[in-house]
Amino acid sequence: MSVAKPRGYRQLVAKDIDRVAVDEPLCHHNSWQIGGPADLFVEPANPTQVADVMCVVQEQQLPLVVIGQGTNLLFDDAGVRGVVMKIGARMDSIEIIGPRIVAGGGAWVPQLARLAMRVGLSGLEHCIGIPGTLGGLVMMNGGSHRRGIGEHVVRVTIVDQDASIHHVNADECQFDYRYSALQERGAVVVEVELECPPGNLADIRREMLLDLRERRRKFPRKQPNCGSVFLSTSEMHASVGPPGKIIEEVGLKGLRCGGAEVSRQHANFIVNIGGATSFDVLQLISRIRYEVRKQLDFDLRCEVRYVSPSGEICPADQVALQTGQIIE
Repeated sequence: MSVAKPRGYRQLVAKDIDRVAVDEPLCHHNSWQIGGPADLFVEPANPTQVADVMCVVQEQQLPLVVIGQGTNLLFDDAGVRGVVMKIGARMDSIEIIGPRIVAGGGAWVPQLARLAMRVGLSGLEHCIGIPGTLGGLVMMNGGSHRRGIGEHVVRVTIVDQDASIHHVNADECQFDYRYSALQERGAVVVEVELECPPGNLADIRREMLLDLRERRRKFPRKQPNCGSVFLSTSEMHASVGPPGKIIEEVGLKGLRCGGAEVSRQHANFIVNIGGATSFDVLQLISRIRYEVRKQLDFDLRCEVRYVSPSGEICPADQVALQTGQIIE
């Protein structure tokens, strides 16, 4: 007896999308290795296929979650009752012409930074250790050392919710610290054009190696994690200090909830020590926030995003407040 396919499956297959899967385990598609199955999981190979997915999603009124490498996402243990679209290796082209770099939304950021270095282009040194895709980085204006990729963006090609393809210039993106207007638009980044000034290859390489060496020293690399859990701002640094420092100061290094643990190496990281669930992580976030608020009178906010079974995405602290009522 054949098993009924989820709503939208037949339409997606008819569009000839590169990959369409049913009940795909989302724990295989994020750096925390947490999350249940997605009803439908698609991996398009070009902007036209992305637009085709958007068409089906709109016609069938399906929840849609767009991901890259899932490096800042916490999927629920129940998965997603809709479509998860991954912009990844099938859309990872990189072309460099003079100071301009044109890359697909699925381009791997460390690889992009290395290629820029090899041709003597500077400005992406701070990206060398960021384990994500370019589309996701641009969407959140990600970076490190308080810098953002938006500094070098010239133009972004997006697919809007109505499946139309547009070119958006940097001003329209309204880049700010860990923010772009693309987040509000609900668009999918399919291509990015960057402009990077020429620099000294040896200096660029030296800065990248220093960054990687610092990351190896400071951050947990052998256990699944999503990077920095809590948001760090200049105002926060001025008043109480960086999140890792204050979490350590209140004595929470090594604190566990189920399979989730505050990293003993860097307290702004939560690691999956084995079998961690989304509820474990949310409970741990809630406990950390409670203790910091109680001892330092400061309200920590999350950088990591939680994805609900209905496909809604929000900062994880908003969910932790609800699931952690026994702690609050």
